[in-house]
Amino acid sequence: MTNTVPKILIVGGGYAGFYTAWKLEKHLRKGEADVTIVDPLPYMTYQPFLPEVAAGSIEARHSVVALRRHLKRTRVVAAKVTGINHANKVATITPIVGDPYEFEYDQIVVTAGAVSRTFPIPGIADNAIGLKTIEEAVAIRDKLMSNFDKASVLPPGPERDRLLTVVVVGGGFAGIEVFAELRSLASSLVKSYPELTFDDTHFHLIEAMGRIMPEVSLKTSEWVLKNLAQRGASVHLDTQVTGAVDGNVELSTGEVIPTDLIIWTAGVMANPTVVRGGDLPVEERGRIRTRTDLRVGTEEEFVEGAWAAGDVSAVPDLSGGGVGGYCVPNAQHAVRQAKLLAKNLVAVLRGELPREYFHKNLGAVAGLGVGVGVFQSGKLALKGPIAWLAHRGYHGLAMPSWERKWRVLLGWWNNFWLGRDLVNLSTVQSPRYVFEEFAARPRPAQPAVTPPAVPREQGKKADQPEQVEADKKVAAGR
Repeated sequence: MTNTVPKILIVGGGYAGFYTAWKLEKHLRKGEADVTIVDPLPYMTYQPFLPEVAAGSIEARHSVVALRRHLKRTRVVAAKVTGINHANKVATITPIVGDPYEFEYDQIVVTAGAVSRTFPIPGIADNAIGLKTIEEAVAIRDKLMSNFDKASVLPPGPERDRLLTVVVVGGGFAGIEVFAELRSLASSLVKSYPELTFDDTHFHLIEAMGRIMPEVSLKTSEWVLKNLAQRGASVHLDTQVTGAVDGNVELSTGEVIPTDLIIWTAGVMANPTVVRGGDLPVEERGRIRTRTDLRVGTEEEFVEGAWAAGDVSAVPDLSGGGVGGYCVPNAQHAVRQAKLLAKNLVAVLRGELPREYFHKNLGAVAGLGVGVGVFQSGKLALKGPIAWLAHRGYHGLAMPSWERKWRVLLGWWNNFWLGRDLVNLSTVQSPRYVFEEFAARPRPAQPAVTPPAVPREQGKKADQPEQVEADKKVAAGR
């Protein structure tokens, strides 16, 4: 490297990436290092709020954090890292506009996160939608509300039932939360549609295992099942989806559920674009092999200059509570790993030793619609409104930056007094439709008309007006 200032490249601007850059700005002295963060999106999404965004309880823009606003001394690049050649410390960056180029670095931090993990089930790729991005949450909300508009003008029958049926696949926290939040939204919508009744709406959650929400106790998960049943929602345990062609969800039990909204939350996997496009070591589940000090490598040896954190990494869980001995992919670990990673990276730059990551799970909290929630910490379990308040309190405080906290809290306050905002903006997906419908367009060009051929002698007479008049008189005399 010709530049004496170390260059730090952060791959991904999600939880771990944003917090790493944020804390590096705090710990690095001025001029001690140059930090660049690369992500195709200019914001970090606070994913625990996605179910509430889908239900219209939180404004979509309030659940994301603008990278450029809060990272004052970090270069933000709107692009993807499509290749990592760590042997030569060069990354291939593919911008959203323009040609790919190579970027040299001294330290790389891989925090590319995770994407929805699906299986080759017929119809899922074509008909389902995930819940990993803010765009997906908004699309789910607008889809459900648009379906209510369509169903309200149809007579009772299969098509109306299909429009008012929601299927969620996956009974983990994300699946249960979006399922319960949408059930709550649908109950609110029915009040505004006199043509429809509560019984016209149908909600089905499909879970392959024998229970839901493994993060909480069995007793707590059974309470959630009972609460959902009381609210008219059906949960299918020990059941798999075998097909979803044309919106007909086929189950392993033989049942077929026609629907216009399939939400897939059945697992995640490390971002394959980054993992497969590099030479960093990967473990059997497709995550970057990471040490407890968050350097890439094994406990016996590490890869110099390479770090990883968050869902894309396999970090050993020293608390003993992880699945398979590794930290589970959730926000608790991603944020705390990023904060320690920033400290450890700065320590290594200054010739100091990094510290090991240790975090004991604080518990789990979930919102299940307005006024309903569950909280589990050890043997302590809270249910109902008090747990719902705990859910909002925890995540309201966990939202990065006071600017974002205030936006979320004020939104909740407004909803408390004014009610849920039921405005449907599905047409924002095609904003030019009205303009195109009425816009004036040039008339199509008319084909050229070839005049009939004129005999040579007649052409000569046409050039002699006197002769033309004489011929007319002769014709008249006849």
